[in-house]
Amino acid sequence: MKTTKNENINKKLNNEPLDDLKNENAKLQHELEIANAKIKWYEEQFKLNAAKKYGKSSDTVEHEQISFFNEAEINQKPEAEEPCLEKITYERKKKRGVNKASFENLEIEIIEYSLSEDEQICKTCDSKINEMSTEIRKELKIVPAKVSITHHVRKIYVCKSCNESGDNTPIVRAPMPEPVLKGSFASPSLISYLIYQKYSCALPLDRQQRIFNDFGIDISKQNMANWIIKTSELWLEPFYERLKTELLKETFIQADESPLRVLTKDGKDSSSKSYMWVYKSGSYGKKIALYEYTPSRSGKNPKNFLQGFSGFLQTDDYAGYNSVENVTRVGCLAHARRYYTDALKALPKEAKIESTYAYAATQFFKEMFILESKNKDLSPSEKFVFREKELKPVFEAYLAWLQEVQPKVVPKSSLGRAINYSVSNWELLTNVLKDGQCELSNNAAERQIKPFVIGRKNYLFCKSPNGAKASAIAYSIVETAKMNGLNSFYYLKYLFEELPNTRLSGENLLNHLLPWSKTLPKECMSEIKDKK
Repeated sequence: MKTTKNENINKKLNNEPLDDLKNENAKLQHELEIANAKIKWYEEQFKLNAAKKYGKSSDTVEHEQISFFNEAEINQKPEAEEPCLEKITYERKKKRGVNKASFENLEIEIIEYSLSEDEQICKTCDSKINEMSTEIRKELKIVPAKVSITHHVRKIYVCKSCNESGDNTPIVRAPMPEPVLKGSFASPSLISYLIYQKYSCALPLDRQQRIFNDFGIDISKQNMANWIIKTSELWLEPFYERLKTELLKETFIQADESPLRVLTKDGKDSSSKSYMWVYKSGSYGKKIALYEYTPSRSGKNPKNFLQGFSGFLQTDDYAGYNSVENVTRVGCLAHARRYYTDALKALPKEAKIESTYAYAATQFFKEMFILESKNKDLSPSEKFVFREKELKPVFEAYLAWLQEVQPKVVPKSSLGRAINYSVSNWELLTNVLKDGQCELSNNAAERQIKPFVIGRKNYLFCKSPNGAKASAIAYSIVETAKMNGLNSFYYLKYLFEELPNTRLSGENLLNHLLPWSKTLPKECMSEIKDKK
């Protein structure tokens, strides 16, 4: 049967509205999906911001995050035993919380309490009473701000015979060490104390001034600042450069950076955001941590600082480090994992965490770090073999998982960003397998920048570029000393005593002052290891 022209027209008219409706429905469905994705993204951002503001950090809460006001309550342990003030020589069952003999070298003051002659009478029979035994109570005593003045008296000699004969009279002066600052009463110990308090204990100069004033000593914070900056320029900077030479000889370095406010001469904020960088040696080399102040975050800064270095450079994914030449960049697995922990924080409360992609990803990282903990005592070559056998298959399994899951996830979601981070940085992340001295994460460098971050919270900003540079040098000496098991106060004191009387240029001239030198005075050695 043939279809008439009118029938075709009617059929077309009847079908067109249906097709239009289908197209409109598909369009609306697509727009709804986009809207839902945006809503989900905003919900994730809200949850992440709330977690950052009110919750714990991505990994663990650092000790320094403890509130100043409730620190005592948080750290209180009523069951903890008092420290021992003497070395226990007899054997007994070890108890947790009891200090070892860390007080045995301290000066002992003995105060005796006895009865007068008139009191040594028995109240019962009026006979004289005799001493039977003694009872001892021990206390740890503190004498704050014990300050004294030292007079350096140099004797001058002349030849009387030459003087009487009228000849040129020779004058001989007894040798005397050079001062740390000419024309100043600041001693090596005083300047060391100021630097130690500010850069090791995060105590700003204005607070140090108030403490001195409390004990009747008038020293302005301006004087303190001048002493720190001048001694840094004169003595610590050449020594810093010597440490830098040693650092650049290493074959593995970790780096990190943190922003810093620096004021101009007129007291206003600098036009550009300044940064403090840290460059740290690895576990197998000399223990060195150097800080550098720069007025920007430009990639030229690490490029210039690391000029001459050739090896593995471990950082986060900041592109500025790409400017560094002749290095193999190593990524940070802790950063990659952190994106997934953020994705877990962004999940709704009703979500079953263990069934999510984000949780599955964290298990790969968990396995990697567990494996790494088993080889911490191995040499770099042994660690390389271990990783090739045990760790590499985990990386391969993780990559296969990424390739499977990535197409199923919204790219701009928290999970999508986590997956994309690992995919885009895969070469950096897997470079850890190339050498046994490389670390799985850059956490050591991040921890090394923490002292600066804590100090920054207390003094908020540096008042000048010179002050920021001096701070970088001071942090370098203090933290490098700590890494080598030194008491940073006594080590600084030793440097300020020796450097003014030592040639600062020339090969091997400063070897005896380096923090790993075997000839350092005993007082420079820290009696108690850091328990962190």
